[in-house]
Amino acid sequence: MNPDPLAAPGPAARYELRFQSLFHTGRGLAFPCDRDGEVLWDAMTDGARAAFLRAQGGVGREYASPAVRLSDLH
Repeated sequence: MNPDPLAAPGPAARYELRFQSLFHTGRGLAFPCDRDGEVLWDAMTDGARAAFLRAQGGVGREYASPAVRLSDLH
């Protein structure tokens, strides 16, 4: 039995919505989000918003479907 990696992570847990590159292992784009994968649009810079929209538009061509995961950043 594998525990759910998003279940009860602790009070200070941070999440990211990650778009993994389909062509370059280990490369992709990640955006801070809540546990449900909702990004804080108003808190993003213009550049981050543009990158997010490019990643969304590139799903299936350049990026895999986004996945919510615990962020490695503190």
